[in-house]
Amino acid sequence: MLAWSAVVLAGGASRRMGADKLGLEVGGRPILDRVLDAVAGAELTVAVGPERPTARPVTWCREEPAGGGPAAAVAAGVARCPSRTPLVAVLAGDLPFATAGALRLLAEELEGRPDVDAALALDDTGRQQTLFGVWRRTALQAACDRPDLEGLALHRLVSGIARTGVRVDADGPPAWADCDTPEQLDAARLRAGGGGDPRVQ
Repeated sequence: MLAWSAVVLAGGASRRMGADKLGLEVGGRPILDRVLDAVAGAELTVAVGPERPTARPVTWCREEPAGGGPAAAVAAGVARCPSRTPLVAVLAGDLPFATAGALRLLAEELEGRPDVDAALALDDTGRQQTLFGVWRRTALQAACDRPDLEGLALHRLVSGIARTGVRVDADGPPAWADCDTPEQLDAARLRAGGGGDPRVQ
């Protein structure tokens, strides 16, 4: 795998959850720490959002303006990724079953596909997940070079980037499954329960 950085989106108001969802526990650990485990191999991990305590060291930053949305957050994070890392993994911070193995599958697909600039996880409906993917840093930086980032939908930000989708799930819980609601959190806790963490490493 080529050298890579990671951008983890750790902002958002968690309105549907009613609490800071990234600090809630799944399998006995905060969701954000589980995501940071998945990107532990990155040369640099940038977390975009209000700073929180984490088990792993990260570089914190905020989007401009604060609360400006996911496109602005991606742009803020990618701007801090060093040029020596040609790949950037971009993940939402609320993916309790994200794994290093899933990211490796995405990176391997991207490295073998010179015709595309991003490899994204496919969910169970076949939809590409823009917040679980590996991107060529230069392509993503170029997409972020625009003045209208505040409030811009993420799919519009990356609409000009050629992408491919990859199935990344083995027998464990879906690596792309997020926790936006109490019901999703309960489901994740059930998946992680039963005497061990079922994530595929």
